[in-house]
Amino acid sequence: MEAGQNPNYQIPTRALSNVYYDEKSGLIKLGRSKQKRQFLNLGQAKKFMQSLLIAERIKWLLDQDKTLSIRQLFYTLKHTIGDTDENTFDTQDESNPLIEDVEVLINVLRENLGLIATPKGVLAGPIKIKDMKSGDLLDFTRMGSAGGAIPAIVEENVFQIKECSADYILVVEKYAVWNRLNEDRYWKKNNCLVMTGKGQPARAERRLLHRLSNELKIPVYIFTDMDPYGYYIYSVFKQGSINLAYFSEHSGVPSAKFLGFSVSDVKDFDMPKSSFIKMKDIDMKRLKEIQNYDWFKSRGWKKELEELKKFGYKIEQDALVAKSIEFTSNTYLPTKIDNKMWID
Repeated sequence: MEAGQNPNYQIPTRALSNVYYDEKSGLIKLGRSKQKRQFLNLGQAKKFMQSLLIAERIKWLLDQDKTLSIRQLFYTLKHTIGDTDENTFDTQDESNPLIEDVEVLINVLRENLGLIATPKGVLAGPIKIKDMKSGDLLDFTRMGSAGGAIPAIVEENVFQIKECSADYILVVEKYAVWNRLNEDRYWKKNNCLVMTGKGQPARAERRLLHRLSNELKIPVYIFTDMDPYGYYIYSVFKQGSINLAYFSEHSGVPSAKFLGFSVSDVKDFDMPKSSFIKMKDIDMKRLKEIQNYDWFKSRGWKKELEELKKFGYKIEQDALVAKSIEFTSNTYLPTKIDNKMWID
């Protein structure tokens, strides 16, 4: 400023226009486009200063070796500036994207910067984890009906895999289905890990699945609803997400296979018409969007998406209990896996 220059920094553009699908790695990646954020710019000054406030607070956390949730960070920074009526931040919707900007700017995961997001996932199966903070050895075959919670930070320096004998990892979209499988002890009968992110997964679940896949070298199967939203949840685990394309290399599992629920299952497993839910215009719109994504243009996915469009109905994975309470555990999943009835 004293030299008559405009303070600025360049940041990779985090938008759909700067995202691409890398077929070689099987991941969604961020492109090379960058944007300049300036202080002496009426439209950018606030974000410029907010970003510096976040960076300063991250430095403060690292110096103290402490952690905060992203919501707690927001509250530590939120205040009224001097005698003005202007706040540093009004809502968390302002701070969250800027945290991601700082991540991509310095190419370091927020989990390594002392920032955590609230995890949702649970896990059960033959794996033992050493919690490096508490020193406890966690046995995920002995977590009871609730299963073992996936912590906010699943990095090796905190969440250390000590032992695992599982043959594969099964990820289910919904907690209710996970609960059904856990109650049936599906993981024990089939020697596998069963995990859920309770819908759209948070970062911790994605990051942990990436680690488990890379370190254990065992198959990963994703089991979701038969609708565009379930299909997209699968792709988030597999290829990464558009909004966090810079995070894909740390969280994607390109080897993951879509186990179902799929259109062909309707006939193969004789699903009752009472389980069909008519697709609405918003569902069809989302389906069309997914059809345009490069990572959904393999032969198998082209066929699946076209078949769903023709069928015109969606089916939730929960509907399998209409066949029988233990149908999912005893028939559906074993049949699909044994006969390799998946989409890659």
